[in-house]
Amino acid sequence: MALLDRCGSPVTESDPDGMITVVRSEKAIQAMDFWLRNPDYLADEILTMVDDGRLGAEYIEHARNLLDTPEPDLRWYPMPRWLYGAYEPLDDAFAFLELYGLAKVGRVGTPGNKPQRSQFFLTAKGAAGVAEMGSDPLLGWYVSHAELVEAVVDGDNGKVLKERQYAQRTYAETELGSTIAPITSRVRARLDQHTEQATEQEAP
Repeated sequence: MALLDRCGSPVTESDPDGMITVVRSEKAIQAMDFWLRNPDYLADEILTMVDDGRLGAEYIEHARNLLDTPEPDLRWYPMPRWLYGAYEPLDDAFAFLELYGLAKVGRVGTPGNKPQRSQFFLTAKGAAGVAEMGSDPLLGWYVSHAELVEAVVDGDNGKVLKERQYAQRTYAETELGSTIAPITSRVRARLDQHTEQATEQEAP
């Protein structure tokens, strides 16, 4: 729900009533989910965007916190790599959310004739739930980190997000069906390099 709330787009008049935001691509939401569940990869992408000038230097501290706080170990949920990258079925999760009126999955296309594209909606009730999560000492983690995912997504579509994730060698070289390995040590080395550069710049 936090990803739909923070990374979704406002709905339009043609969307179902009672919906607040929508992610119109399963490929996009799978990519977002991977970054949320793997803080080391999220931190690495933040550093890449800082280096490229797409994010400000203040995000370096966010990247460091992703590794240094206890939450990454507690919230790390590895994903397997399949043909189109990190993937896990969303049916069960969204069936649960739909049951309680928190989210809804819609499909665009004609069954049997054209490929159907999934759209993932957050309801008004779901948005209220995310607002409550934000103030919870434990669940607030998901909301704050979904905001970092939003910054990293930077408006890119699902295809581009997957291409960006495949640029990560460990991710790309994972065998099909195998769990994508963590890259924490490499990200820490990048953070140390940033610290050294900042120290050199501050030196008289």
